Amino acid sequence: MSFDTPLTTPTLTTSHPAFDEFDGAFTLAEPGDGQRWSTWPSITPTERGPQPYPSWLVTSAAAFDTELGIVKTGKEGDVFLIERGVPDDGSGNPGPSCLLAAKRYRGLETSDFHRSAQYQEGRRMRNTRDTRAIARGSSYGRGVASGRWAFAEFEALCRAHAAGVPVPYPVQVNSTEVLMEFIGDGRTAAPRLAQVRGRRDELEPLFDQTFEIMRSFARAGVAHGDLSAYNLLVHDARVVVIDLPQLVDVAANPSGLDFLHRDVTNVCTWFSRHGLDRDAESFFAELVAELW
Repeated sequence: MSFDTPLTTPTLTTSHPAFDEFDGAFTLAEPGDGQRWSTWPSITPTERGPQPYPSWLVTSAAAFDTELGIVKTGKEGDVFLIERGVPDDGSGNPGPSCLLAAKRYRGLETSDFHRSAQYQEGRRMRNTRDTRAIARGSSYGRGVASGRWAFAEFEALCRAHAAGVPVPYPVQVNSTEVLMEFIGDGRTAAPRLAQVRGRRDELEPLFDQTFEIMRSFARAGVAHGDLSAYNLLVHDARVVVIDLPQLVDVAANPSGLDFLHRDVTNVCTWFSRHGLDRDAESFFAELVAELW
């Protein structure tokens, strides 16, 4: 999950000055190759993360989004590393910057996420035209479906963040792209739980944190739906859960309890295989008790 070669920031070009509506300042820089203007100013408040915004987040309209490389590929989309920063205004001092993870959903024709219908049982779409287009599999419908997954993940991240669940801070959603806090050190992403090796006493607190994540979901009436050692990050001894687009309403979805049981089984099986025996059925019973 690290980059093998040094990554360089593209050269900035100068053109007509652009006004920064947030900072009240002009910048002469223009985006170069691999860059774009920050998309923050162009989205609506409902497409931005929960307030108060974290102090590290760059919200300046003068900022550029610079693509630094790919972090990982997934079933439904790919995650890229983005640096959002205010370029040097000519004084020799670049402005503030932050690293973000950009998850970009692919169209259904190139996605491996074939079980989406199961996760969506119990959900409703207000726009019947969109519903019909998705069912027909038209090009418009495929675009709607990709955007729908992006918004579903963003909303799930916001909901989890508000409930105190350790997730990356959801920065914004824009069409089929979700921007979120990058979890890692420098430009190196935090390892997934599947990459962690440790003694029993080192694994125990990681399991406890993971179970608390599942408990928090259960108290909210939902299950992750696809939880495993591959979508749990470990950063500074802290477990962070990712990949939430399929968050399942356990009561509304006919397969809700099955998804919850699978989550628990996946987690307990992984820890048991690594020397920390955990009985999935007993932990499943605990979570069911939290639901009702």
